[in-house]
Amino acid sequence: MGEKLMRLDKFLSGQLNISRADAKELIKKRLVTVNGETAKLYDMKINTAADSVCSEGIPFAYREHVYIMLNKPAGVVCATRDRLSDTVLELIPAEMRRKNLFPAGRLDKDTVGFVLITDDGEFAHNMLSPKKHVDKRYFAVLERPARPEDTDLFASGMVIDGMEKCLPAKLEITEDPKEVYITLREGKYHQIKRMAEAAGNKVVYLKRVSIGGLALDESLNEGECREITPEELDLIGLKVGT
Repeated sequence: MGEKLMRLDKFLSGQLNISRADAKELIKKRLVTVNGETAKLYDMKINTAADSVCSEGIPFAYREHVYIMLNKPAGVVCATRDRLSDTVLELIPAEMRRKNLFPAGRLDKDTVGFVLITDDGEFAHNMLSPKKHVDKRYFAVLERPARPEDTDLFASGMVIDGMEKCLPAKLEITEDPKEVYITLREGKYHQIKRMAEAAGNKVVYLKRVSIGGLALDESLNEGECREITPEELDLIGLKVGT
């Protein structure tokens, strides 16, 4: 990461998820050090790529953006706010929250599984763009067994609701033909449910299991989340910050 100068109070506010006033209070109480020296000025400029900053003796590195993997439960909506239902942001622990977090893409209210939450708008846009070819893989339970010919139907770029053309999708039928995996590279409204209906079937359970090459962490219970490591982020198949 290249050199970036930033006021110390702004740096602390963004990295510790505290207000500017609280950041200034930490500095006033001599609880912040920069390169081993006690910081005295809240408006001093620091080099986010090179300077070592500690708060109350705990060092932390600058992160321009955060990326969070959430195992979304049913009944929660993918939105930043909602008057009627809990949102995915309400499931993020206070210590992981930052300003401007949002879900990168949406899952239906009754759909569970991998939701990526970030404050990186460019990354989210690229991840969701069909032109970037980032696959999203889902596990689905169907009302009736899938037919072998359905794999060709999904791969052909099927038309849903008689007018909306989908990009080619991959349908994998398991040993139990009611249980399938579906891979998309786009995200139309209720797409998998509408595709199943176009094939004469119905989805009774749906879970997103991976985005790009990054699979949902099986150790996360529904409603739990954790930060995505830089190595894991690379598996999604996009370059961060470009």
